[in-house]
Parts: sequence; C-alpha cells; structure tokens
Amino acid sequence: MVADHGGTLVFSVYVITGTAGAGKTSLALRWAHLVRDRFPDGQLYANLRGYDPGEPVTAQQVLHGFLAALGVRPRAIPHNLDDAAGLYRSLLAGRRMLVVLDNAATVSQVRPLLPGSTGSLAVVTSRSRFSGLAVRDGARRITLGTLPEPEAVALLRSVTAGYRPEDDAEKLTELAHLCACLPLALRIAAERAATHPYMRLDDLITDLRDESALWDVLSTGDEDGAEAVRTVFAWSYRALAPSAARLFRLLGIHPGPEFSLHAAAALAALPAGRVRQALDTLVGAHLLEQTAPDRYEFPDLLRAYATKQALEEEPAEDRTAALCRVLDWYVHTADAVQSWVEPEEDHLPLDPPAEGVMPLSFAEYDHAVDWAEREHANLLSAVRAAGTAGLDRHAWRLSAVLFYARARSTSVNDWLTVAPIGLEAVRRLGEPLGEAWLLECLGMSYTRGNDLIKSRECHETALAIRREVGDRYGEAQSLNLLGLVHLRLRELADAETSFQSARSAFGELGYPHWESIALINLADACHQAGRVDEAARNAELVHAAYRARNDRPNMGRALGLLSSIHMDRGELDAALRTASEAVNIALDLRHHVLEGYWLIALGNAQRALGEHSDSLASFQRSASLHRRLGDRSREAMAWHGAGETYRAMSRLDEAADFHRRAAAAHHVLGDRWHEALALAGLALALAEGDGNQSRQHRAEALRLLSGYEDPRAAGLRALIERR
Repeated sequence: MVADHGGTLVFSVYVITGTAGAGKTSLALRWAHLVRDRFPDGQLYANLRGYDPGEPVTAQQVLHGFLAALGVRPRAIPHNLDDAAGLYRSLLAGRRMLVVLDNAATVSQVRPLLPGSTGSLAVVTSRSRFSGLAVRDGARRITLGTLPEPEAVALLRSVTAGYRPEDDAEKLTELAHLCACLPLALRIAAERAATHPYMRLDDLITDLRDESALWDVLSTGDEDGAEAVRTVFAWSYRALAPSAARLFRLLGIHPGPEFSLHAAAALAALPAGRVRQALDTLVGAHLLEQTAPDRYEFPDLLRAYATKQALEEEPAEDRTAALCRVLDWYVHTADAVQSWVEPEEDHLPLDPPAEGVMPLSFAEYDHAVDWAEREHANLLSAVRAAGTAGLDRHAWRLSAVLFYARARSTSVNDWLTVAPIGLEAVRRLGEPLGEAWLLECLGMSYTRGNDLIKSRECHETALAIRREVGDRYGEAQSLNLLGLVHLRLRELADAETSFQSARSAFGELGYPHWESIALINLADACHQAGRVDEAARNAELVHAAYRARNDRPNMGRALGLLSSIHMDRGELDAALRTASEAVNIALDLRHHVLEGYWLIALGNAQRALGEHSDSLASFQRSASLHRRLGDRSREAMAWHGAGETYRAMSRLDEAADFHRRAAAAHHVLGDRWHEALALAGLALALAEGDGNQSRQHRAEALRLLSGYEDPRAAGLRALIERR
C-alpha cells in the first residue's frame, strides 16, 4: 500500500528479507524501538514461526492476539478470518501504529494482518522475497546480506569487551569468517568467548572448525551462511553443562510452538526449580528465548537443531518416555481445567501420570480458562504428536479430555481437526466405551455445526455400543444427547421419548443432576410443541433445584427457557429479567455458546417491551457470536429476530432483508420449521409493498409447516392463514 502525501511517497509495508541469521528480526525490533515516538498509538508484534519445524502461526491466531491487545474482549473476537481482519483494520483506521510481523513464510500469513490505512506501518521479516506483496500491496523490500568484515569484528569486540583480554584483530577476523559474518552466528560465538575469558581464541576457533563437519547443508537460500549458523549452534551447544544440554535436546521433543516452565519440567522429569536454572542457562547462551514469565520458545533454526540432537543423542525409548511425560502433563492439567469449566461432566478415567510429572491445579475458574486459552495450540499439537508417535492411549484420551477442557472462546471446529486421530486410536485399541465417549463428543460438535445427520449417526452408534456392553448410565447419556438432536430437527415426539427414557434411567441409577438435565430438555421439547404450562412446571422445578445448588450454567439454561415461556404468557418484564440473568451468567462463565443462544431470548423480550435499539444490539451480538462459532442455524435465528424488530419499528425494507437472509440459511440447512418462520415474517414485511410476493411467501410457509401436527404448529398455521 502506497500513498502520496504532498509529493512524498509513503510506503505502509516494508519487507526485510535475507538468509537465516542475517539479523532481520534484530533490525526490525531495534528500528521499532528507535521510531516508537512516530507511532504514538502503539506497536504490535507477532512471531509467525514460518520456518519453525512445527506448524506456522496462522493469521487468525495472530488476529486474536492483536485484537485482544487493541482492547477487544476475548469473547467478542471473530473466529472467521475475514471478520477478524475487518475488525482489526477498522480499529487501526485513524491510528498511527507499527505492526511487526516476524518470521513470515507465506503471503497468506501476512496479508490479513496488514493495516488498511497509511497512518500505520507493517514491517515483515522473512527469508522469502515476497514478490506478491511488492506487486499487489506496494511493499518496499530491504535485503540483508552478511556484515562487512570490519562491522563483524566490531560486533565480536562489543560483546567480549570487559570479559576478555583484548583479542588479536586477525584472530577475530578469522572467527568472523567462520561465522560467515552473520549476526546470529557472531553473537553466539562472541557470547561463548565472553564466558570463557581464559580460553585462547585459537582454541575456540579450532573447536569451531571441528564442528563444521557435523552438518548437512539445508536449503535456506545461502548454503555457506546456513552452514556457518548451524556450526555455531553445535559449538555453543557442546559447551553446555550436561544438564542444560539434555534439557535443550528434550525441548526439541515438545509438540507445540512454545512451552511453559512446568511443561519443560515434565519433559525432563525434574523439579521446576532445577529446570528453571537450566532454562536460564539456555536463554543466556542465546539458544532459547523467554517470551513471558515462565514461557519460552526456540527461534526456528534452533528448534530444528534441538530436535536433531534429540534424535541423535537420546535413545528411542528415552525420547518416547519424555514425550509421554509431557503428554501426561497436558492431559492431567486439562482434566483439572474440566473440573472448573464443565464441573458436572464425567471425567475420563486416567492412569496416574508418569513419575516426575506434576500436573497443575487451579484455584479459581478464570485461572483454569486462562490456561486453556494459552495452551490451546499446544493441546491440539499434543494430540497430533501422540497420533504420529503411535501413542494411541494418549491420543484418544487427550482428544476426549480436550473436548470438555477447551477454552469456550475457541471454535469447536479446532477440536474437530484432531478428533479423528483420537477416534482411530481408540478403535485400534479395541476400547468400546472409549469409542462411545468420543462418538458422543463428535455428535455434540456436529450438532453445534448444524450437521445433524452426522450427529444423529454418532449418537446412535454410541447408544448401540453402550447397550451392547450393558452400560446403563452411558445409555442414558446417549439417549439424552440423541434427544437433543431430535429437538434440533424438530422431531418432537422422538425427542420427548428419548428425554423421558433418559430421565427414568438417571432417576433409577441415582443421578439427580442428570435427571434434572433430562427434565429441562423435556421441558424445552414441551415448550416447542406448544404445551406451555407443562413446560413451565418442569422448567421452574429444575431452576429451583439448580439455584439451590448454585449450578450457574444449568441455572442459566432454565432461565433462558423460562424467558421464552414468559413471552408466551405475555409476562414481558419477567421475560426480560430471566433472559438478562441468563446472559449475565454466560458472560461470567466466558461461554460463547450459551451467551449467543440466550441473547436471542433477550432480544425477543427487549423487542416486546419496545426497547428496539437494545433488541437489535442483542441480535447483532448473537449473530456475530454464532458466526464465529460456526453455528449457521442460530446465526439465522438471530437474523430472524432482527427482522422482527425492524418490522416492529416499521422499517420494512430492512426487516425483509433480514428475513430473506434467515430463510435462505435455514433452507440450505434443511430446517423447514425455521425457514417457515422466516418466510412468514418476510410475508408480513412485504404485505404493504408487494402483495403478490407476500402471498407467495405465506403459501410456502404454510406448505413447510404442513408436516407438523403439534399445538404450536397448528396455532402458527392458523395465525398465518388469518393474515
């Protein structure tokens, strides 16, 4: 992006390119520090890990962090890339900010992160030349080569000054050439020289020459430079104390892009205090970077080197044991998170963690959620690593625990990318109950994604497994979950049968919590069928039980249903009060799924009371949340609510637009009931301006409703016919 301001050409994107170790990152960060006054609205930085051995950071992940830094609450951050990028650019509009995008590998990582206005500047570092950014986005390129010999020698002197007697200039020149005059290699070599002040430079140079035979040349665009960098890595690594060197190797086994002190302790099977000392040593030797208190990461080349050293120096059984320890740490810590975020859900039976593994525990809800958000990428990587290593027991348990322990600000679609790994693993192990467990998690995920046919298949298969092994409690769980699918499909008789059976089983087995869950679901089915009084009795009974137990998530579920019941009865103040209380519970829990759904009830109550602006805000927020969560059905319900509100405001064109969008979405999803509701709303919005279209939509709504025989459907048909 290029702008012309008074004859001065202004570039808003710069690309710093060069081989590994050329100092791209150091240059970008040093320059950013020097010019910070020119960007009074702040600076943003992200390491895109484009050349890391693991998975690179996506633009969506970076946008999540950037938007949070710009003041957007985590639950308000879009999960859709285009929406997130649009919000990001709108927040940068009118601001003067510097955005540093480090270690980019592809244009797709970078382009969504570029500012949309020329008041801000993006600086991108990469080994790639990024010609596409130059052509399409007007980026200016700066190419770094090696340092001139005098500057390379000066760098060596500046680091060693005060630590060693002054070294001979010719020897320093020789050392600089062995480092290919690349800043990264020079810095590591100088640090080693500084920490060995009584060792002759000749001996250091000899050691460095001996290391050069250890490497195969890797393709980085400058083979001589890359060889020099890797040679210096080896030279510095071999100077480490055995404990630090072992930790360095083991960290190359860690599955994720960054790691915590406690994850490193699990890898090494050592107390955190001893591991912290070794980590400090690695940071001091420039073999590791500390990114936050107790969090660390490798530069991309060093992670590759650590992994290589682990493969060469650690026996296979020791590597597997280390990986199992860190996977144990993740699964048991995630299990502790589940105790806070889903306290009533059953915990997966877990083997005790391996010796030397100390999982975390949490003192409060927010601490658990913070950990889940921070470790989200690592947990997904842990499942993949377990699958790749053939650790089937870890793979399926990690995927199962992660379903319940994942942060509710993340999309269930992330979990769906690793769920097949767990399912294949548990089937190889021949553990039917584990298979049923994962099938139920998959079924719930498909329900949220509106793939109800797949969801029903998963729950029916799980139910068959539960019955075959005689798991009566599990059978009741499957029946309850299957009832929820029937409810979404508006197969109300089947839903009621499933909920009644589940409720009876839970009652017989002595599970009052789950008996209440089945009862509130049954109340929902009764309400949807139009049996309002029956629904109200059950919902009030469940609400009282959950309020007595201070079970806030399920208390909120009852409140959301009670709000709709109050609406049916014309008790508008009560409808607003109960919906507001439900939404506040969801906000406290940082639970986007619940918040988005209960906002629909809140919007309906606000509209009925004439609070139209508040109603539209609730529906907009609900639609946005459901779009990010991938729930197109509930997003369309929010659109329909907005259409109803615009119609109440006599803004009929806007009402018609929202009803059309809702009807189209429900048509694609095959949801006849909600498509009919949207078409009925559209018919009313068009009645004054286009009577012919209005009649056609009304007729189609009646056709779609013809297959439903419950009282609510009969009442709705009669209402449409009267209009």
